Amino acid sequence: MTTKVAAKKFKWALDFNTKSRSSGSDIAAPPGYNPSADVISSKVVNQTDQSHLILKKSWEIALGPIKQFPMNLVIMYMSGNSISIFPIMMVVMMFIRPVKMMLSTHSTFKVIEGISATGQKLVFLLGNLVNIGLALYKCHSMGLLPTHASDWLAFVEPQRRLEYSGGGISLL
Repeated sequence: MTTKVAAKKFKWALDFNTKSRSSGSDIAAPPGYNPSADVISSKVVNQTDQSHLILKKSWEIALGPIKQFPMNLVIMYMSGNSISIFPIMMVVMMFIRPVKMMLSTHSTFKVIEGISATGQKLVFLLGNLVNIGLALYKCHSMGLLPTHASDWLAFVEPQRRLEYSGGGISLL
């Protein structure tokens, strides 16, 4: 019975065991296939093209921290202003990541050889400073920064709140 199944050939079946690998002329090329495009050209890449690609890559690296800013804004908004473990972890990571990136600026731009990348490094550092500023703002909105004299001096009275607000109930 197995010989009957093996002898019967379906229209959609291909038998790769009986034919040699080199004879593929009976199988038509797929639509859109260009056999001459398979040959690798020996075109020499110009030096200007390489320098253009290196410059483009350096600007991509430099703009990385600025591209992270909107994502960090959303994360800081979603973490809330309460003093709990999750917002504290988010703020700490917002400080640590840009500081580490600023300290490793030279090794980050080491990939770019031969081109003076002072402008890219400056943009990279400014983007990281913007992210640190966002972390500082989040700390200020959480009340973690000592911004009043009463935070530093024991004999100064803390600021008196002029107004309290709450949900839909009266607090006073």
